[in-house]
Amino acid sequence: MISTRWIEKRKPHWAKLESLLNQSAKGGLKSLTRSDLQELSLLYRQTAADLAAIREDRASVHFARYVNQLLVRAHNTIYSGHRASPRAVVSFFAQTYPAAFRRNLRQCALAVFVFIIGGVVGAVLTYQNPDFTVKLLGPEMVDTIDRHQMWTHSIVGIKPLASSAIMTNNMSVGFTTFAFGITGGLGTIYMMLFNGLLIGVIGMACHISGMSLQLWSFVAPHGVLELPAIFIAGGAGFRIAQGLLFPGILSRRDSLARAGSEAVQLLLGTVPILIVAGIIEAFVSPTGLAIPLKFSMAAALFVLLNVYLFGAGRSSTSNHS
Repeated sequence: MISTRWIEKRKPHWAKLESLLNQSAKGGLKSLTRSDLQELSLLYRQTAADLAAIREDRASVHFARYVNQLLVRAHNTIYSGHRASPRAVVSFFAQTYPAAFRRNLRQCALAVFVFIIGGVVGAVLTYQNPDFTVKLLGPEMVDTIDRHQMWTHSIVGIKPLASSAIMTNNMSVGFTTFAFGITGGLGTIYMMLFNGLLIGVIGMACHISGMSLQLWSFVAPHGVLELPAIFIAGGAGFRIAQGLLFPGILSRRDSLARAGSEAVQLLLGTVPILIVAGIIEAFVSPTGLAIPLKFSMAAALFVLLNVYLFGAGRSSTSNHS
């Protein structure tokens, strides 16, 4: 429980932060001295720690709202003065993004779980009723599978155009999955279920036709990047839904704003992953490269992606804490 003495001790620091923010609001960051800017940064970090402590005490809800609003103002003031630079971009992908992914690992895991459910349902329906495959994939694609042919031969002849189309489609799926979080997560669930269903149907249809090796050797090189990126976009959608449905002690507006900020970070980080996946899908996956090499490439990319997402930025985070 937060003591009254602790609150009274912290109030002057909050008041000082508010004073600096009011000064900045009138004259911009240029109106603050170097000492003021350093103090603003320090007070911002201290206030963030204060908010975390206050949230543990339900009796201090009114203080939590005040401190949260103060923290939002400070965040906007501090980061509005940051101009985009190569160093900032490198810092985002090297530290900020993997840390944001780890903070939202549960939401991303939920997206994976929903996707797997869709995949299992699609595989079972296809196994029990082959006509379901025709309804979902269309007769032309099903006929291609029945003739034991892959439907990817057209990609090889138009690699640059195919790569661009693939990137655009994948990003569209990712952005839609993310945006549907505003429906309370229902739209995100639908997108993850549908994409899982599609993979399940295609996988089982190819298995029945004895084409599993052909299918998965095509999917593996780019799929180890593309699918995790879609899962992360799904996690971003679920993060928005969480902020909308479970605001806690925050107002729903503040909760959604905070969740949206985290979700946008998650989504932005998927863009380069999907770009690389699109290039591989157009230039490597459909080619006649030896199957063992394709799977080896997929394994290497999957390991690198996991090392990046789960390892990058940890040392700097621990140093700051």
